[in-house]
Amino acid sequence: ENFKILKNEGNDFVKKGKYEEAVNKYSECMKLNTEECTIYTNRALCYLKLYKYEEAKQDCDHVLQIEDSNTKAFYRRALAYKGLQVRKKNMAGI
Repeated sequence: ENFKILKNEGNDFVKKGKYEEAVNKYSECMKLNTEECTIYTNRALCYLKLYKYEEAKQDCDHVLQIEDSNTKAFYRRALAYKGLQVRKKNMAGI
């Protein structure tokens, strides 16, 4: 029950563009249930918006260990890899 409340609060923060706050809510959810894949893919989305690509990739990796056909996790992990690649190129160009 508490899990649902936290998840909904996280989702509301995402809708408002408050990704840092949403990450905190989703992280609280994970303390209650580590098997719920949507929490990880939602948090990965927030990390992508915050340019935290490594964290996003880790959340997606976790989901794919539980559910190896999760398309959201595959897609968001690809975005994370892309972000990491761009960052590497930018660093090399400095």
